[in-house]
Amino acid sequence: MDKIRIMIIDEQPYYRNGIRSHLESHPDLDVVDYDPTEAGIAAIDSWLPDVVLLGSDLAHFNGMELGAKIARRYPNTKVIMLSPNPSDQELFEVIRSSAVACLDKKVDPADLIANIRRAAKGEYPINDNVMNRPLIAKKVLKSFQEMEIFGNNIEAVVAPLTNRERQILSYIAEGNSNKQIARILSISEQTIKNHVSAIMRKLNANDRAHAVVLAIRRGLISVEENQ
Repeated sequence: MDKIRIMIIDEQPYYRNGIRSHLESHPDLDVVDYDPTEAGIAAIDSWLPDVVLLGSDLAHFNGMELGAKIARRYPNTKVIMLSPNPSDQELFEVIRSSAVACLDKKVDPADLIANIRRAAKGEYPINDNVMNRPLIAKKVLKSFQEMEIFGNNIEAVVAPLTNRERQILSYIAEGNSNKQIARILSISEQTIKNHVSAIMRKLNANDRAHAVVLAIRRGLISVEENQ
């Protein structure tokens, strides 16, 4: 059985050690932790975690911006934000950062592990938060409607496609292969594959063609873009 690779990023060593000790007792989890002030997010390159547990209350970094940066640079890594006091506004910012969950730092270890396992399977536990908080749902819908990437259900807006993902999806709709798209965009074919995996996960698509159909239906890309 492949283990879920987890990286804990927080500036508080006692907190990191406490979370790590809880997670390491589970045989399906492989855990490392580090202080972001020591190496930025460069450590992710060597570890390539499946899930990052990121503190939102960093003193030397903006936690939300760091989470968004990780989500953009490592599309196959799921970010779970850990907040000392998650508010409606913070939950909204977490959604915009493309993180898959927002949990209280005092979360019960069993709940944390359950969220990690869900995230590793490609689920978005943050959807539960949105469904249970009508004011946030309304704000999210309004925000993404104004950005013209609003679909017909809440699942479509809590995991929006990035500009790069929409660009790649448009090229897929035109019939280009991963290799051709990589040549057009001057990036590696593996990077394209990573983006395609993220697109299919976010849209809950069965294959590339299904992803294009869902994206057009939800207004993420338009038919005119592909003619």
